[in-house]
Amino acid sequence: MMVAARNGRTAVRSVDLSGALEPIDDVFDYDVVRVYAHHEGRVVGFTEVANRGEGVSASRLRESLVDSLNIRVLADIDEDLSYALIVTALAEKLLPGGPEEDMAEDLPLDRHVTASVVVATFDRPDDLRMCLGCLTGQQVDRDVEVVVVDNNPASGLTPPVVAEFPSVRLVEEARRGSSFARNAGIRAATGDIILMTDDDVRAPAHWVERLLAPFGRPDVAGVTGNILPLELEGSAQRLFEAYGGLGRGFRRKEFTPAWFEGRRSAVPTWEIGGTANTAFRSWVFQDPEIGLLHEALGAGIPAAVGEDTYLFYKVLKAGHTIAYEPDAWVWHRHRSDMAGLQRQLYGYSKGHVAYHLTTLIDDRDLRSLHYLAWKLPKSHFQRLRQSAKGPSPYPIKLNLLEIAGNILGPLAFHQSRRLARQAGAGPQSAATNERTET
Repeated sequence: MMVAARNGRTAVRSVDLSGALEPIDDVFDYDVVRVYAHHEGRVVGFTEVANRGEGVSASRLRESLVDSLNIRVLADIDEDLSYALIVTALAEKLLPGGPEEDMAEDLPLDRHVTASVVVATFDRPDDLRMCLGCLTGQQVDRDVEVVVVDNNPASGLTPPVVAEFPSVRLVEEARRGSSFARNAGIRAATGDIILMTDDDVRAPAHWVERLLAPFGRPDVAGVTGNILPLELEGSAQRLFEAYGGLGRGFRRKEFTPAWFEGRRSAVPTWEIGGTANTAFRSWVFQDPEIGLLHEALGAGIPAAVGEDTYLFYKVLKAGHTIAYEPDAWVWHRHRSDMAGLQRQLYGYSKGHVAYHLTTLIDDRDLRSLHYLAWKLPKSHFQRLRQSAKGPSPYPIKLNLLEIAGNILGPLAFHQSRRLARQAGAGPQSAATNERTET
């Protein structure tokens, strides 16, 4: 449920369901409060309360959680009792099993398995400082290194921030583009498992271990986690959530080779997650059937997305499993201005088509033709028809912007492949300014 805010501001808060709910009284400058409910680090859903400049009482918050999360059994729970019963109700009503949700039981991951966290950054020192503060404060039971890739070394903005964190390694990659940067970090990483995130992400202290947990199963080659909005202060951030945001829900899922082969149309690997919160076994990038991120896809080049979805595609095609673990959640700062959102969605639309053209041309996957010729135009038509009928949470202007991006997708595909060829392959090891973790 999405509630429109009169003053353009929505507060984001979280509540712990392990104890009695407390009122929320620091939201007087907001018209709407989005509240994420969690228990022992597991986010189980959210509700939105139209507070209109007032605080939210514990009883009203409780009623909203009951309604939004559809846990009618809670209506009879005494407010003074422990909310442990809520967790049982959530498990029963919110997390039912299903063909795609059923997962084999996790096995413990050996503590001797090491990990590397790769963070690509481009001149966002304040965000990077906050991100590294979270990463260096992780509660881990294994050796974990953090590798920062400076994608604009000429500016000199990133090294001073990295120097504040002596255990963090700095890598330089002058070729512009997120895929170039992440690949440089992957080459420099030494961990058995490589995690990736963005500089505008805030990771809770349990993030690394929870993202690593599914790797206790030998059949799992990759894991993605949930991505929640850090703030919803303005209309651009709320519209991005209406667009779909970056989160992929609160249920555990797994994506298998059978799921990949069973799709009649193009494989919707965008449902799996994104590189703001993902991890792979290091051998994945050395497998000749998979390889590194495709450098003709991703931010910083005309085909502005698709490097992560194409990596998921290759991993599944090679016969491996990817798990989605919502317990491994992070906070992401969405673009705060409309101009930035429009550029982002326009780039997404170009890159989405470029991704499908890549699977069509490089992998001879004819399912992409059906998607590009039928499913994608149909989805645009349905959105436009909905907008024509009345108020829509997604403006017609953004719909038209996406259509324009899709139309220009083949050109972006051609331009990006040409730029990638001109840039050439990266060095085998891009590590510089080496530091060892203490």
